[in-house]
Amino acid sequence: MDYKAQVTNSILQALGTDDLTSAEVYQKLERPKELAMGDLAFPTFTLAKTMHKAPNMIAEELVAKIDTAAYEKVEVKGAYINFFLDKARFSNEVLTTITEEGVAYGQNDNGKGGNVPIDMSSPNIAKPISMGHLRSTVIGNSIAKILSKNGYHPIKDNHLGDWGTQFGKLIVAYKKWGNEDDVRKDPINNLVKYYVKFHVEDKEHPELDDEAREVFKKLEDGDEETTQLWEWFREESLKAFNEVYDKLGVTFDTYNGEAFYNDKMNIGIDILKDKNLLEESQGAQVVKLDKYDLNPALILKSDGATLYITRDIATAIYRDRTYKPAMNLYVVGSEQTYYFQQLKAVLLEMGLPSAENLHHIPFGLITVNGKKLSTRSGRIILLDEVLDEAIELAQKQIEEKNPNLPNKEEVAKEVGVGAIIFGDLKNERTNNIDFVLEDQLRFEGETGPYVQYSHARAESILRKANPVDFHSADKHLSDPNAWETIQILNDFPVVVESACKDFEPSEIAKYSLKLAKAFNKYYAHSKILVEDDQLASRLTLVKSVSTVLKESLNLLGVKAPDEM
Repeated sequence: MDYKAQVTNSILQALGTDDLTSAEVYQKLERPKELAMGDLAFPTFTLAKTMHKAPNMIAEELVAKIDTAAYEKVEVKGAYINFFLDKARFSNEVLTTITEEGVAYGQNDNGKGGNVPIDMSSPNIAKPISMGHLRSTVIGNSIAKILSKNGYHPIKDNHLGDWGTQFGKLIVAYKKWGNEDDVRKDPINNLVKYYVKFHVEDKEHPELDDEAREVFKKLEDGDEETTQLWEWFREESLKAFNEVYDKLGVTFDTYNGEAFYNDKMNIGIDILKDKNLLEESQGAQVVKLDKYDLNPALILKSDGATLYITRDIATAIYRDRTYKPAMNLYVVGSEQTYYFQQLKAVLLEMGLPSAENLHHIPFGLITVNGKKLSTRSGRIILLDEVLDEAIELAQKQIEEKNPNLPNKEEVAKEVGVGAIIFGDLKNERTNNIDFVLEDQLRFEGETGPYVQYSHARAESILRKANPVDFHSADKHLSDPNAWETIQILNDFPVVVESACKDFEPSEIAKYSLKLAKAFNKYYAHSKILVEDDQLASRLTLVKSVSTVLKESLNLLGVKAPDEM
């Protein structure tokens, strides 16, 4: 229910002038910090200039003209008009909507089914998925769910880093210091050891870099032995990656990596040539971007070699022609912001239809104990190991709190993994995060387990109660202790729209914390299972909280156990 629109109409009718538009009144409405001050307040300061009266006098005059029948009361406090909504009527409308719509509550059709490719996760093959890959993976997955809730058709694209000179380095390292048996026993961990060793050795032996470039050239030319090694590394990497993705509950629609576009780069280069956009600079080919206040984009090196941007142009063209996207999203760290400004500018110059709606979704660094993670330097914290440790910690807590819980192992997995995902997504994505596992797994405070436990508490109350037909139950709940929870429930559709518009999962996470906190406060102050004429209304509220908390967690990619 858009009660702001109701209050807006009441004020406009009382004004009876064109001093303010509907949009202006709507925007000026405030929610008081304390419920005792009302549910919405309208400040009259801006009317003082046109009406030539003191704001408090204007407030008094307007209240005298407002039809208060639809409200509990309307009163003046200084320059503010405070509106108190009819709690029973409002509760009935909110709880009826949630009961009827269930998990579809908050769904809209804003996206009209438009395709939205999301470039996300994108690890390099032959390296383990580290904590450094967590953010792109879980932010991208949540944005996909939020887009779907808003009527779009997300296409999750794991754009694997499976091409480039690093594979020349890896193959050189494997041939110098590796052996087949070790790699077959433990592919990823051994391959990454060789890669790290290469970067240690090339400080003393820079000729290794020349050797690596030669090997990669052989790979580009289709050398049989080099290609077989590359294919083996890729296959083993995907097996290891998918084990981690399975734990996270993340799936993808496509794994088209950089190698997939290796034979498609000429399409983009030809368009650039046809439009006379390529210019020579010190032997290399660039696109000048002065009109965008950007440095020239280097498209081809002086020896004709391609770069990341050459492949990304090919990727953008492929996605544009394959999906006709409403938007094209890249969930990539903030350090690549300038690069994506250049990429978008080049695509705009090329006239690519979807270029205008290309969005870089940046996010901050994740550190562990204040240290940046780096594969090259060997400072790697494996995501798989962190997930296992989180599950183990969750199991210990469950053994202490509820040793007789059915399906303990499954619940521990949902709580442990959920804690890591929620711990990331509760932060605004552009913020940096310093990861401390124990903090994420607390059952109190701003954590995933706290929200999960609040949902489980709601389900526990419903199990203890006699069955209720929620559709026919009276929903005119007048309990003042429930009012904050009902207002927050009503906010969910607006939060869903806002999170989509901002590409910001933290808005959903913060909302879920706010709802959980309000519900737990209600639970502490009201006896829900008392047999009286409002029992069915209270239980409908509990059911609605359970529904919305579960859907909020789902939009983050987090499970909601019914028991904990």
